[in-house]
Amino acid sequence: MGDLLGCISAVVWGPVTIVLLVGTGVLMTLLVRAIQARRFLYAWNLISGKFDNPDDPGEITHFQALSAALSATIGTGNIAGVGTAVAMGGPGAVFWMWVTAVFGMALKYCECLLSLKFRLIHEDGSVSAGPMHYLERGLGQKWLGWLFAFFAATASFGIGNMVQANSVAEPLHTAFGIPKLATGLVIGVLVFLVIVGGIKRIGQVASALVPFMCIFYVLGALIVIVRNIEAVPAALGLIFHDAMSGSAASGGFAGAAVSQAIRMGVARGVFSNEAGLGSAPIAHGAAQTEEPVREGLVAMLGPFIDTIVICTMTALVIVLTRAYTSGLTGADLTSRAFNMGLPVQGGYVVTFGLVLFAFSTAISWSYYGDRSVEYLFGPKMILPYRVFYCLLLPVGAAVELDTVWSISDIFNALMAWPNLIGLLCLSPVVVRSTREYFRDPARVYPYKAGR
Repeated sequence: MGDLLGCISAVVWGPVTIVLLVGTGVLMTLLVRAIQARRFLYAWNLISGKFDNPDDPGEITHFQALSAALSATIGTGNIAGVGTAVAMGGPGAVFWMWVTAVFGMALKYCECLLSLKFRLIHEDGSVSAGPMHYLERGLGQKWLGWLFAFFAATASFGIGNMVQANSVAEPLHTAFGIPKLATGLVIGVLVFLVIVGGIKRIGQVASALVPFMCIFYVLGALIVIVRNIEAVPAALGLIFHDAMSGSAASGGFAGAAVSQAIRMGVARGVFSNEAGLGSAPIAHGAAQTEEPVREGLVAMLGPFIDTIVICTMTALVIVLTRAYTSGLTGADLTSRAFNMGLPVQGGYVVTFGLVLFAFSTAISWSYYGDRSVEYLFGPKMILPYRVFYCLLLPVGAAVELDTVWSISDIFNALMAWPNLIGLLCLSPVVVRSTREYFRDPARVYPYKAGR
């Protein structure tokens, strides 16, 4: 069974999916005329609070929506995923992660714009949004919406739940001897206390937790970088060189061809920032705004923060310390790099980073799952889903999860297919909405126009 699941995972995360994801990102970048570069500073301005209007439909602010989406994407991929990419693809894989993130910003812009455009506002003010709604209401293909919701709900129990609980319990058990089941029970209670309040409470918790955990992890990485500042130009040079020519064997590192660097960099980049998979539009769809373009611009900051900033910090620590030649991979490699680069036990940075990242991911993925379950079975199933979701957390913390990892990978990748079909078919809507928004100065800067 393990071998079969591994083969299926290799197929669904294979060249076809990767090319489709990156190719769609390139196409969207061309269609919206590189909006991720042209409107980058404006996007940061949007989360300042000046554009927030409490009278607009929605449940959370721009900043809370970004934080909720980031809390789901900033996870084990930023630590273990980068370690795997560099160990298997060499330093050159980092460059291809950057490329994926740049085009992923355009994907996030488009899918989150569509999520706002076709979301449902219920009588009580709550919101249902995501690819399932723009596939049904925008594209007119309810079966594609059903497929996406099924894949997302199934993935939420794995990649957003059991895998994350295990990612918290494992390092705490290794570092401090805390029983895994005890960790799982605590996580289950804490997650339930957050998610029972819906997206409003998730947004509030995420907006406080995400900045803290990002600053904590980045500061740890910056200490390593500053201590090796003279080697940074050479490390960056190595990343660019190996991206185009491959990596030579050194130490315990077997070397990597250019194709391997591309494959690992793109695959881990997509896995980390989830651009094109359709998960983030579910959170961004709850934003309190009447302007879909604004939330699309806010959303495109996600891949930048997740991959360009945090993944790069991890990668530079690994490359600067040359830990990637040790023969280790994943979180073990990242932990080894921090231990080599910090004057104290740097592995604790990785341990607490994993704990914070995984906990925040579990919170936001519950929302992705409950919106999908609501779409599939109606609102009566939301509370039972949340209870079952929290009951699975101790299970995930206590058991081996090789099979769960494989199943999660499969359904995570399958989410992308119906979502990308929707993006490609609805791209004229994205282009038209973008042009109309930026033609009206009163919409671009409403606070200057007194609105």
